[in-house]
Amino acid sequence: MSEREGNSLSFKLVYYGPAQSGKTTNLLRLHDQLSPELKGELMSMETKDDRTLFFDLLPLGFRAPSGLLIKFRLFTVPGQIAHDGTRKAVLSRADGVVFVADSDRSQETNNAESFQSLTDNCRRVGLDFEHLPLVVQFNKRDLPNAVPEAEIRARWSAAPWPLVLATALRGEGVGESFAALLLAVYERHAAAQELATVHGLAAAAFVAGALGQG
Repeated sequence: MSEREGNSLSFKLVYYGPAQSGKTTNLLRLHDQLSPELKGELMSMETKDDRTLFFDLLPLGFRAPSGLLIKFRLFTVPGQIAHDGTRKAVLSRADGVVFVADSDRSQETNNAESFQSLTDNCRRVGLDFEHLPLVVQFNKRDLPNAVPEAEIRARWSAAPWPLVLATALRGEGVGESFAALLLAVYERHAAAQELATVHGLAAAAFVAGALGQG
């Protein structure tokens, strides 16, 4: 969960989804798109057949008008079912999640099982899934067997989360997914952390600050 240390506030953001859906590609492309002063070194924890990537966004943080220093850490979880323990460890204390689904028609069952795993693991690590800032991204839109956009939107129309279509390999939808998550994180935590009332930080400024546009 968001952590306060003195005059700083840190958020943990996690990319979750089935194996090979493009979580790593999302983080790599996002890291590529950020200017050098906004990002720390991209790190990797290797596991058998899979890996967890992470980096610090804004290693030095950005400051709210009040002087509050705000920082972010971004992680991917390994997609392989065998690494469920690692997935729970990475998910623990997350402040927001991008669920990366694979648009290929053949991956629909894997997407569903992974989303169920997300809800189950949130419960196991003590996260309130009903109020968790979440963005659903359907990646690999360039595949010939991709589920049509209209079908995806119809299927998810009743869901409360932002839905983004992406081709992360080309960097498409990567920034949009992350910006949508930042906004959801702000909306979830603004009141408890008094971001607007005490620290003078509105939603647009929070997102812009995180993206180095403030």
